[in-house]
Amino acid sequence: MTTADEFRALHERPEPFLLPNPWDAGTARLLAGLGFDALATTSLGVANVVGRTRATRAEVLANLREIAEATPLPVNADLENGFADDPAEAAKTIDAAADAGAAGVSIEDQSSDPDAPIYDFGLAVDRVRAAVETARARSVVLTARTENQLWGANDFADTIKRLQAFGEAGADVLYAPGLKTLDEMRAVVSSVDKPVNVVMGFADPSITLEQLAEIGVRRISIGAALSRLALKSFMDGAREMRAGRFGFVGDLPPISELQRAFG
Repeated sequence: MTTADEFRALHERPEPFLLPNPWDAGTARLLAGLGFDALATTSLGVANVVGRTRATRAEVLANLREIAEATPLPVNADLENGFADDPAEAAKTIDAAADAGAAGVSIEDQSSDPDAPIYDFGLAVDRVRAAVETARARSVVLTARTENQLWGANDFADTIKRLQAFGEAGADVLYAPGLKTLDEMRAVVSSVDKPVNVVMGFADPSITLEQLAEIGVRRISIGAALSRLALKSFMDGAREMRAGRFGFVGDLPPISELQRAFG
């Protein structure tokens, strides 16, 4: 069984699975050691590593390869919009991700154009169709994302319409990052016939895994939240050090714990 087969099977289980997002080989190994079943890259996490607001296609693919080689777990690749507007060009990034070891890939309808951040409906669907063709040829799981909720579209009906169209175009998994409430998540799940990914990095933090299971969510990711949490801890410690205090040293994990995880 390939890692893509393993990844696909996770979506068919009766209970949802957790999909955390490491940003390098070390964090991938730490998460694998905690017993997670699969991992996902985060393009924002890569951007945080290189100190920019957005990573390049080459950086995202290199990070994917690093994480895929770090553990035997299936890895889903966050490919943003495929780094191209044209459907065929965006699909080439999926091909490159498969070469880098991805078991799954995601493609989104965010254009990176601040004046028109979401692709027109027809182009968005055409892009998913092209992505499906490549994903099937490479036997990887395709997640299709609509970014409406993150970019202020405030048209929930259009979000549902896009997810339904992406499912009809052949996407294996559907995803609308930015859903905040359990009611919004329930509305999405009940409106489509494909597995739904929910990202908790933007959601009501009081929502539990049990509640997500009850409404039929199949996959739960966290986006760049773990990267942001790590950077917050880094900055808190650095500010304390700048102020001439070192209390944060008392919260450090033993070096031996990390060595066991990385050994």
